[in-house]
Amino acid sequence: MKSTEIREKYLKFFEKLGHVRIDPSPLVLENDPTTLFTSSGMQQLVPYLKGGPHPKGKRLVNSQPSLRLQDIEEVGDNRHTTFFEMLGNWSLGDYFKKEQLPWIWEFFTKELGLPADRLWVSVFEGTKEVPKDTESIEIWKKIGVSQERIFEYGVGKNWWSRSGTPEDMPKGEIGGPDSEIFYDFDPDGELKIHENYSDRARPCHPSCECGRFLEIGNSVFIQYQKNKDGTLSELPQKNVDFGGGLERIAAAVNNDPDIFQIDIYKPIVSEIEKITGKSYEEEESTMRIVADHLRAASALATNGIVPDNKLQGYVMRRLVRRAVVKMRNLKSEISDEDFRKLIREDAVVDEVERFKKTLENGLKEVEKIEKINGKTAFFLYETYGFPVELTEEIAKEKGQSIDKKEFKTEFEKHKELSRTASAGMFKGGLADHSTEVTKLHTATHLLHAALRKILGEHVSQKGSNITVERLRFDFSHPQRLSEVEVKKVEDLVNEQISADLPVSYETKTLDEAIAEGALQFFGERYGEKVKVYKIGPFSREVCGGPHVSRTGELGRARIIKQEKVGAQVVRLYAVLES
Repeated sequence: MKSTEIREKYLKFFEKLGHVRIDPSPLVLENDPTTLFTSSGMQQLVPYLKGGPHPKGKRLVNSQPSLRLQDIEEVGDNRHTTFFEMLGNWSLGDYFKKEQLPWIWEFFTKELGLPADRLWVSVFEGTKEVPKDTESIEIWKKIGVSQERIFEYGVGKNWWSRSGTPEDMPKGEIGGPDSEIFYDFDPDGELKIHENYSDRARPCHPSCECGRFLEIGNSVFIQYQKNKDGTLSELPQKNVDFGGGLERIAAAVNNDPDIFQIDIYKPIVSEIEKITGKSYEEEESTMRIVADHLRAASALATNGIVPDNKLQGYVMRRLVRRAVVKMRNLKSEISDEDFRKLIREDAVVDEVERFKKTLENGLKEVEKIEKINGKTAFFLYETYGFPVELTEEIAKEKGQSIDKKEFKTEFEKHKELSRTASAGMFKGGLADHSTEVTKLHTATHLLHAALRKILGEHVSQKGSNITVERLRFDFSHPQRLSEVEVKKVEDLVNEQISADLPVSYETKTLDEAIAEGALQFFGERYGEKVKVYKIGPFSREVCGGPHVSRTGELGRARIIKQEKVGAQVVRLYAVLES
């Protein structure tokens, strides 16, 4: 059964049970500084889980693309990925355990045909503050799950919140006990899957990560909130938040414990085999990392992210470069054309080409280094983008080793400096809401509209960053602007400034904004209502602000620099002069 079929079966199954299909959040949330990526389907639903009314009702369902970087070091085994798709259904104070558990059991056993005797479950064993989940235990028994296939775990396994255990939850955070479902790939012990793993501290059990079992679904019962004094109190309503990884479910349906053998990954894994001349069986871990990282990078590119040194762009760069290093381990010479067979997004391919050149320069630098230690490893990481695992390999060739603690110390120093430099960062790439930044932000709207009028309507915003000194604006265009084009854009912007056009906004639904012709290139990232800013008759764009009241306040705009940051992305820098 293909992944697309599983997804559609799931969505239709819960629609028949009165759930309304909602749009997934984008992988990168526009104007949300609290998180780099969407990591679960419930992120957009927190206000409603706390009791607010959702416009589409109390029963919801969707499939959410997600990215979780905490799993990046685990990628390489048969189950972990950074990018995945999460099937989710929610009850916002409507049904609870006695409906949710039988329904999800029916979906797995009837809709997908998973053998009931291959499914094991876990429940919350309880704490001093939160009682043992005996209700779920009794429901599972009534469904037909035998006692030996019901396991009880503590807060480390069967408690869910975005922050982890109750102790780690900040005040105001919501969470609750959960009940997980696991698929057993080796019920008779014939495959002896777990013998390939070294962790045998206790007998095999569903949550032991030995390879025999795979978690395919988790019903979270969100009913608690953290108080200021550190205690938990019950929410006004009891909620259900189910999440099931599409890739893992597909592996269970195929009865293959390796998720990289499902239809989503199979084509890219096969292409890696062709390019490198190596077999997947010989190089499982390395090929899994390449497949996962390139898939994640592709998803980021689709969301308008380009490799950069900051925020989401930095993560994308790290994923791409790590994939390049792993491909190099499989085959020393990988052509740019080979990479285009694996991934077609121009921004990713451009980063591959840049890093390959950097890699060559870095390797020459390594030859000059007598002693490779933690500090030199960080130097290579910071200067040439060398992942630490690549430097470790170089060090081994010299009979040396890297002190990981020393590398981590240097890395933490760098992170602290970065945090200090970016402190106070506001939403939407704004350094602050000062007068200077507000003027430059307004100027980006004029610049955007002018670029579309001079270059064509293919121009669309890909990102922006504004400080008190200058604006930076990324947009889609195949090549750098000519001097003539730069002059035309500048002149057009300054004409609108001289005209002293009024700047105003109206609050509308996104559909209304689009119908009126407002520019919006992050449509799926906006909420139910949006602000549409109008600058006279020249510009109409969905935006969160802030803006000046009239263009005459801006002074004179001047484009000071441009650079190509991707095959189809150009970056302009501009300033305002009095």
